[in-house]
Amino acid sequence: MLIWPNLPINRDKFAQNDQLLTITAANWLDYQHFDSAEYPGYRVSYFKGEITIVSPGRNHERIAAYCEKYGLPDFPFGQTRLNAWGQAGREPDLAYAFDRDKDLPDLVVEVIISSGDLETLKSSYKNIGIGELWIWKDNAMTFYALADDNYAVVATSEILTRIKSELLVQYVNRGLTESPLVIKQDFLKVI
Repeated sequence: MLIWPNLPINRDKFAQNDQLLTITAANWLDYQHFDSAEYPGYRVSYFKGEITIVSPGRNHERIAAYCEKYGLPDFPFGQTRLNAWGQAGREPDLAYAFDRDKDLPDLVVEVIISSGDLETLKSSYKNIGIGELWIWKDNAMTFYALADDNYAVVATSEILTRIKSELLVQYVNRGLTESPLVIKQDFLKVI
């Protein structure tokens, strides 16, 4: 257990969907010993001596609908820890491999509710070797594709070539007030 029960943490406040806890002066071994099963529903990451624990927000998945429509085999990673040994570790909100099951996902989706360092997030996934990264922040979706050892913003997914970031935003926002079934049907009509 990395976080001891007697620490003065307001667990009720930490359980809300925009909380972040950072542990500094940590090393890779500390991260490896962190048992995320003790903190179900939280995402844990490591980068440059910091372990970060985030209670993620609600995700609205449209990727599966795309794969279904175009017959693209998709392999969701679920709550998985992705590592670049000794350098970076992350537990993404969503992660997928396409065409066949792989050791690393082709696409990672991260939701940033109120806090989080975008450059650290991108650097971590670059070190891990993720080819495409989608980041939802401030009611906007930004797609990044890894090229020349850096992430570049792209308007259209390089993996799911019929999805544009601005199109996806419309359907994610609708998820706050409308039925997922209606949204999925509408989404399938436009992709």
